[in-house]
Amino acid sequence: MTRNQFPASPTKRPRAWSAVAALLLSLMLAPVTAFADAQVSVTPAAATAPAQAATDPAQAAPAETLGEDVPEVLEADNTLGMAHDLSPWGMYKNADIIVKIVMIGLAIASIITWTIWIAKGLELMGAKRRLRGEIAQLKKSASLKEASATAAKEGTLANLLVHDALEEMRLSVNSREKEGIKERVSFRLERLVAACGRNMSSGTGVLATIGSTAPFVGLFGTVWGIMNSFIGIAKTQTTNLAVVAPGIAEALLATALGLVAAIPAVVIYNVFARSIAGYKAQVSDASAQVLLLVSRDLDHQPERSSQPHMVKVG
Repeated sequence: MTRNQFPASPTKRPRAWSAVAALLLSLMLAPVTAFADAQVSVTPAAATAPAQAATDPAQAAPAETLGEDVPEVLEADNTLGMAHDLSPWGMYKNADIIVKIVMIGLAIASIITWTIWIAKGLELMGAKRRLRGEIAQLKKSASLKEASATAAKEGTLANLLVHDALEEMRLSVNSREKEGIKERVSFRLERLVAACGRNMSSGTGVLATIGSTAPFVGLFGTVWGIMNSFIGIAKTQTTNLAVVAPGIAEALLATALGLVAAIPAVVIYNVFARSIAGYKAQVSDASAQVLLLVSRDLDHQPERSSQPHMVKVG
């Protein structure tokens, strides 16, 4: 009987199954064993790390101070911005030299504006008040000589107009054309009126110049200051608003001063333009009154004969 004819031994089959089961169990437990080995290998290293840090303070210091340096840097940036004096005087002191020159020039322009307003305002008010009284005196006069007596005070407008008219009549005493005399007197009085208007308008041109140029001068200071602020940002390599804002505020102060100088100058110039126009109208009224007296005096003069006298002979 051959070996293939006999059935397999019952004792060999359980051993084969047990071997297969042991192999499967070892494959299942392999990842768990590897993870446990890794935990065991990492734990001693982690446990020894504090001891090494304690024994080597030089290596532990950067790890400890890294978290503390960032708040300190931010706090330093904030204190740098808060250290600036943000009052107008403080911003002026911390500004660039060019911006300071612009601010000083605008402050001087503002002082000039208010000085002209006070001086020219008082001068214009006094001239209008005196001229009203002089016109009333001219209206009461019946002739040019009477007006000359009432307007005897030197330096007044009525005195100047009356004596100028008398001078022209004296020079034209031999003239036979009354209309020519009136025309020449009228021309001289018109020149005096124009001269009075120019004298009263002196100084107002400065107001027009300040009002038109002060905003641009302030803008120049602002552009220069902002340019320096951006240069400082590039050098410090920080974009913290507390560091950037003071420089920009100092630059914008120049524009504010330019507007402070320009706006009152424009307003005062317009007020003076209207007041001087009214003063010129009063001067024209005084001139017309003097011309009226000249015409009256000429009408009262006897007519001169333009024909030669006939001499009877024989």
